[in-house]
Amino acid sequence: MNSATAPPTFPLRVEGELSAELSRGLWLIKWLLIIPHVIVLVFLWIAFTVAAFFAILVTGRYPRAIFDFNVGVLRWSWRVGFYSYSALGTDRYPPFTLDDVPGYPARLDVEYPQSLSRGLVLVKWWLLALPQYLIVGVFAGGAMAIFNEANDDWAWTSGGGLIGCLVLIAGVVLLFTGRYPRSIFDFIMGMNRWVLRVVGYATLMTDAYPPFRLDMGGPEPTPGPTASGVTGPRPATGLS
Repeated sequence: MNSATAPPTFPLRVEGELSAELSRGLWLIKWLLIIPHVIVLVFLWIAFTVAAFFAILVTGRYPRAIFDFNVGVLRWSWRVGFYSYSALGTDRYPPFTLDDVPGYPARLDVEYPQSLSRGLVLVKWWLLALPQYLIVGVFAGGAMAIFNEANDDWAWTSGGGLIGCLVLIAGVVLLFTGRYPRSIFDFIMGMNRWVLRVVGYATLMTDAYPPFRLDMGGPEPTPGPTASGVTGPRPATGLS
């Protein structure tokens, strides 16, 4: 794919490398093995602060310390999801860290925005993202990034929906054949990538509107023209 036709990059990048050797039956008990991670992630997601909302509204900037923490929470969540029931892509146990782990087969990173629209922060996480929510709801069965009004935080999991169904099929195939169908993995990765891009947009990490595009496969698509300056649908005039 040449640079003229390559899809534009998105500020949030999701990678996943399917392990060459996977246990036939380990996936059956991974729900038990990830319990320590789930406990920690519950508290991390509670700490996933809404302070950035007010900072962006006033200054047009996402506080770097808060941004790095929130990216770390997303990164940790993706590693656990990739190990368990968002992909079953590896048997390597996820590390307990917010930092990037270059050698781990699942990675996530978000380009830090130098500035953000103060007006879009008011509407993009609920109004502008509504069409995306309908799609990722099909992918993740409504258990994706959902705003929890009781706790004023975001939480992302994936269980059920099309992702959950295909992961179950892949697990059954793996159980009986010892092989993970590559085509299913690529499709699962595309859906997870879509979901996480929407999470990044809805949690105000970027003004770049998530593309209506299923970028399948473990690696991100070949970089094309940057999407950093694409802000997607804009509200009525008066918002900057």
